[in-house]
Amino acid sequence: MFARLTQHRDARDWLAAAFVVLLVAAGIWAAQVRSAGFFGESGTVVQLGGTAVPRVLPPAPPVEPVKYVEVAPEDAVKINEAIPFSSGANPAAKAFKLAVGSDDQTRAIDCLTAAAYYEAATEGADGMRAVVQVVINRLRHPAFPKTVCGVVFQGSERSTGCQFTFTCDGAIGRTPIPSLWRQARDVAAAALKGKVYKPVGHSTHYHTNWVVPYWSSSLDKVAQVGTHLFFRWQGWWGTPGAFRGGHAGSETAIAKMAALSPAHAGAAEVQLAEADKAITPEQLTERGAKQLKIVSPGGDAFVVVLDRKVPANRYPALALAACGQKEFCKFMGWTDADRAPKGFPITDQAHKALSFSYLRNKSNGFEKMLWNCKEFARPDQSQCMKAL
Repeated sequence: MFARLTQHRDARDWLAAAFVVLLVAAGIWAAQVRSAGFFGESGTVVQLGGTAVPRVLPPAPPVEPVKYVEVAPEDAVKINEAIPFSSGANPAAKAFKLAVGSDDQTRAIDCLTAAAYYEAATEGADGMRAVVQVVINRLRHPAFPKTVCGVVFQGSERSTGCQFTFTCDGAIGRTPIPSLWRQARDVAAAALKGKVYKPVGHSTHYHTNWVVPYWSSSLDKVAQVGTHLFFRWQGWWGTPGAFRGGHAGSETAIAKMAALSPAHAGAAEVQLAEADKAITPEQLTERGAKQLKIVSPGGDAFVVVLDRKVPANRYPALALAACGQKEFCKFMGWTDADRAPKGFPITDQAHKALSFSYLRNKSNGFEKMLWNCKEFARPDQSQCMKAL
């Protein structure tokens, strides 16, 4: 039996070593091939500095749970050192300025602070700035959620495989060191006011140099800040032109942030958005809907009469609760029950009276919340519906 176990272990170690060799070779080959440009699906070369959209846009890359090659930390450092940095240009991301209501702004800053602190507190101010820049890059990319907290806590409902490990490995339960938390918060607030950390460019991924994720050879390695290595996607999806997305308009409260942020203290009210089961009409009325008037046959479109007494900032939580985890969802709310539609299709007159809408399409990374700004003043005009 011992002999069989030894043979099995030797075979496993041999396979792991072979995979690592292939990983390093693939990384070196890819870096050489991409030194001048990127090959699009049509065979044309797309220069990194260009922002023109390809004639045929490839699907946004999938965002998979993070998995690692089983190697010792000292071996991982050597493997990562053997993968060269991309020789292509590494332009800085454009400034991003978040303009939302005060509660949403506070939630965004606190989520971003948590990412900076728990991912890079030991890496110094630049290490925190680099992590924060990745979060903002993801928000602006079609493959990721369109809120700061949505990006940071993506996948956190799983015990493993979340996008930022502190959100699912229990680290967030540790009380932060006050001085470092304040430093992280300063970094987060500055980034949401337009401060750009240029060295990481348009990176959407990073990892410490003592682990080897399976994706590391398929992305461009562009920077190192402390012990963190930073990567961007290959092809058009890693170029500046892909980073044009905007903020959804509202930040949902996160239950895991409640102990760290008073702005997230009411998160329990909206956690049905994380559930797979559909919300009932009774539960919707408990959260600010006066009436659930129509649900589409597919269960992915809702016509709701909203309670005028409920603050407009709570409408996004209502929409998320109704939509749950649906890939596609449309939530439409009217404060005037007499002007709400009685069925589909919705008339132009009903559209003109619409008070709030939420649309999600996960297949192309689209998520948007809009208010009728004739009814509800918003701090950012991009959150307003267009006049019909």
